[in-house]
Amino acid sequence: MSTPQQASSPERRIDLDWVRILAFGLLIFYHVGMLYVSWGFHIKSAHRLTWLEPAMLVLNPWRLSLLFLVSGVASRFMLGKFRLGAFARARSVRLLIPLIFGMLVIVPPQSYLQIVEALGYPAGFADYYLHHYLAFSAQFCPNPCIAQPTWNHLWFVVYLWVYTMALAGVLLLWPAAADWIGARLAAVLAGPWLLAVPCFLFAAWRLFLAPIFPSTHALFGDWYNHADYASAFLIGFLLAREDGFWRDVERQRWVALMIAAACFAIFVLVYAGLLAPSSVPKWFASSAYGCYQWLAMVAMLGFARRHFRADGPVRRYLTDAIFPYYIVHQTAIIVIAHALQGVDLSAGSEAAIVISGTALTCAATYEIVRRIGWLRPLFGLRIQLRSPAGIAQQQPA
Repeated sequence: MSTPQQASSPERRIDLDWVRILAFGLLIFYHVGMLYVSWGFHIKSAHRLTWLEPAMLVLNPWRLSLLFLVSGVASRFMLGKFRLGAFARARSVRLLIPLIFGMLVIVPPQSYLQIVEALGYPAGFADYYLHHYLAFSAQFCPNPCIAQPTWNHLWFVVYLWVYTMALAGVLLLWPAAADWIGARLAAVLAGPWLLAVPCFLFAAWRLFLAPIFPSTHALFGDWYNHADYASAFLIGFLLAREDGFWRDVERQRWVALMIAAACFAIFVLVYAGLLAPSSVPKWFASSAYGCYQWLAMVAMLGFARRHFRADGPVRRYLTDAIFPYYIVHQTAIIVIAHALQGVDLSAGSEAAIVISGTALTCAATYEIVRRIGWLRPLFGLRIQLRSPAGIAQQQPA
């Protein structure tokens, strides 16, 4: 994840800050949408909005891969400011403390309400938390079984930490790896190869790994997701300082967008059953999905580099706030949606309340947390130090 600062540095990629803000913002709307579609989620609204599924499929292939790519870029820039050991310690503090706190405090209401709605669990939250949540077992099995304790939406933090530590281990053995491999990868991806080569990579993961290793976010055995997200993370890390690559991304943004639209059309038509499998082979639809994934990321990054370079207090505020928002948002969605069960609201009114309530919860949480020193690291914010002169200073993360 990007490292917030009070002012932009010469190396700071303002455009990527905006991409990260937008991607996490879309994630919040995406999880609200999960209440209304046919896909599995912790709880469900009484309303079904099937027209939402194609709209959400526009985001689904690339939204998380893009976040891992941006996180890879941020990690490379951060590594330029710290020795490797300090980098690994800083990332561990920044990621593991919120993860542990989240699993113990933020996530449990999600599991509790899922069990209440799916299985009619009769006891209160305190009984569930004390007697079941910390049992390190799967005592409740609505389908699939709920392992407890769990990280739920915080799986992103787990995966990011694992990739970062694996990368640190490689760099410990081969300190020049990033520069050496990055320069050669940038040469391979020069010109039109920027669009083609990663397409083959992401399509290969979709073709050969996705059918065997369905997404679980359970860390172990989640090999399709690891191939997908680790590839995006490494692309961002290795190419972070390759200016030629980023100029090509900007130049080819329109081509990437148009080809991405064509690939998405093929994929969604097959998904909706409007193209019979006999006329469009399954491997072709899977390849279209993988290519759409990469090309959509290129288009997003290219347009952001061209148009999202303006800095200011809004960017600085949101860059700092977005990680606490991410930590809190899914619990807020589930608690609010559960409270609205049986109120007999229209789908639009219900969704508006869930979205506005979630936004207010996230904003209020951040405004409280950022002002209380001991709460800051629990939500992924840097610790504020106070100098002898009484001037607040931020410890580098």
